[in-house]
Amino acid sequence: MSGREAELAERLAVVRGRIADACALAGRAPGEVTLVVVTKFFPASDVRVLAGLGVTDVGENRHQEAEAKAADCASEGLRWHMLGGLQSNKAAAVTRWAHVVESVDRAKLVGRLDGGAAEHAADRGGAPLECLVQVSLDAPGAGSARAGVEPGGLAGLAARVADTEHLRLAGLMAVAPTDVEPARAFEELARVRETLLAEHPDARVLSAGMSGDLEEAIAVGATHVRVGRAVLGERPPNQ
Repeated sequence: MSGREAELAERLAVVRGRIADACALAGRAPGEVTLVVVTKFFPASDVRVLAGLGVTDVGENRHQEAEAKAADCASEGLRWHMLGGLQSNKAAAVTRWAHVVESVDRAKLVGRLDGGAAEHAADRGGAPLECLVQVSLDAPGAGSARAGVEPGGLAGLAARVADTEHLRLAGLMAVAPTDVEPARAFEELARVRETLLAEHPDARVLSAGMSGDLEEAIAVGATHVRVGRAVLGERPPNQ
């Protein structure tokens, strides 16, 4: 085992242990939570090591980097998640490599994603492209630049995704604001999720929690946690 492989194996074991402990505290089975390792700025060689260590889902924030990395690691059978904000003119291109788009935050993206998903349906074996609506947990008027639809706009955006032919409304994604305790923010997210499930009972994915707050997210029902630094270490310099 190389030095980098040993390092990643050790870090991954710690994160998996944290997930298992958080699930135990919440009365949940560890298998209910999927770890999405965020590999942005890290090389494809790390992704292949992670796949060998049992990682099944990886997340990326930038289209060009992700497309190249997904092609390089095509033989690993991974599920690729687009996590970053999407420009409307890049939305269709993302469907060439992504299995899940977690950052649907406005109506303008929906048609572009649907068209791209139709064009690249064969790459997913004919399955629809899974989409999560990104919801903002910032207080109204907070002035944050963080992406996400306001909770009041969630119903309309979710309906637009659900009404497409080549997309599947899978659930919600959110990031805890920096100025609010994660537990409090995620409790609000859980309430928002209940309103979504009332209209779309199959949209059960809840992607929330990162390296610093995955425990709080799991406590309120997160099905996916997005972890980069705790698994891969500090971001490479000059990124």
